[in-house]
Amino acid sequence: MGLEIEIGWLTLIMFGSLLALLAAGLPLAFVTGGLACVFLFILGDAKTLNIVPSRIFPLMTDYQLSAIPLFIFMAAMLERAGIIKEMFDVIYKLLGGLKGGLASATIIASTILAAMVGVIGAAVVTMGIIALPAMLRRNYDTKIAMGSIMAGGTLGILIPPSILAIIYAVVAEQSVGELFIGAVIPGLMLSGFYILYVTIRCYINPELGPPIPVAERVSTREKMQLLQQMAAPIILIMVVFTVLFSGAATPVEAAGIGTFGAFIVAALHRQLDWPTIREACITTLKASSMVIWIMFGATIFVGLYVLEGGQQFVTGAIAATGLGPWGVLILMQVILVVLGMFLDWVGILLLCVPIFVPIIKGLGAHFFGLDSSTDLALWFGVLYLVNMQMSFLSPPFGYALFYLRGVAPPEIPMSDIFKSALPFLSLQILGLSFCMLFPDLILWLPRLVYG
Repeated sequence: MGLEIEIGWLTLIMFGSLLALLAAGLPLAFVTGGLACVFLFILGDAKTLNIVPSRIFPLMTDYQLSAIPLFIFMAAMLERAGIIKEMFDVIYKLLGGLKGGLASATIIASTILAAMVGVIGAAVVTMGIIALPAMLRRNYDTKIAMGSIMAGGTLGILIPPSILAIIYAVVAEQSVGELFIGAVIPGLMLSGFYILYVTIRCYINPELGPPIPVAERVSTREKMQLLQQMAAPIILIMVVFTVLFSGAATPVEAAGIGTFGAFIVAALHRQLDWPTIREACITTLKASSMVIWIMFGATIFVGLYVLEGGQQFVTGAIAATGLGPWGVLILMQVILVVLGMFLDWVGILLLCVPIFVPIIKGLGAHFFGLDSSTDLALWFGVLYLVNMQMSFLSPPFGYALFYLRGVAPPEIPMSDIFKSALPFLSLQILGLSFCMLFPDLILWLPRLVYG
């Protein structure tokens, strides 16, 4: 038999060594999986290692997860076909005449992009390459320009088809469709907050975001022609959403329809060739493998921790704080925000959700003024998604900050990128507070769709 370690010490050793190895720059997938195997052997014996296949196999055979590579492939095809650049050009010409119009155009384009792309990195990098030079050329304030790209880019984690929502639904054993629908209003609300903030700032001080010169603006007739160019990708998004929200197709089937539609859109834009398909396949393979490997590693790590009594330990520790249900919920949100500063979203999901969801369900829906435990689970799920947006913008290790660093001009210092994220981070905290105080923002649409 292996060693007996008291659960408090075990928590400290397991999570301490996890943070130490991540700080050393090792990849999350191999850190969680490797540590899990080491601790399995220390705490158990050769038989205890059987937990590895027993935790991984259900994930390997989970039908819902096959939506991930399909949605990533759909996004990669649309990006390779140049649809995203065209979309920005169209919105840029429609809104360029307004003060702060290009920053608003970036956020709107990112919102539409979020409905095509379930992965954040792609949105931030793409908009950084397309929109940042356009705004800097027009003498936009660098902080407004960079902040709107990063904030808009993070909407991909919330607006369907979010990859995070799919993984959350699998881990928390919830309906992917309900999570998707529940996240629509919070996603659009945050997008609205960003646009409102940028517009107000630029109207108070037009130098922050000057409108484009009159000579470069387009007539109403030209605007209508520009909109026709965007018809194909917009129809594709509408079709995917309609089949998903009407219940005509499962998320996996909707992803399949979207992938097929991406081929048609690329063909209509005369961009369907072997190099495009090959590049899209490679992108999909890399992104999907990363997500799935992190899931494998983290699920073994958490599985071992729960097996050793971690669930009861965390529940007991939270109960010992003497906080009421609202206090517990706020404490969880704070823990998620702090973890978001250091860990990546898949890691946080697999480390926290299996422990937090049973605690929240145990508190009871009536404490939060909700009708049923189903409502409570859905509400908490979407709160989690809104919270995870913040992890991308929160210094020092917010992923969006580094994605933008990779494509921003070298003369812009990292400190400016950090500063540009802070106002939008405040708006995300405001959005999270709204969703906590008014659960109907999340629950109204799923009730309408599912009855």
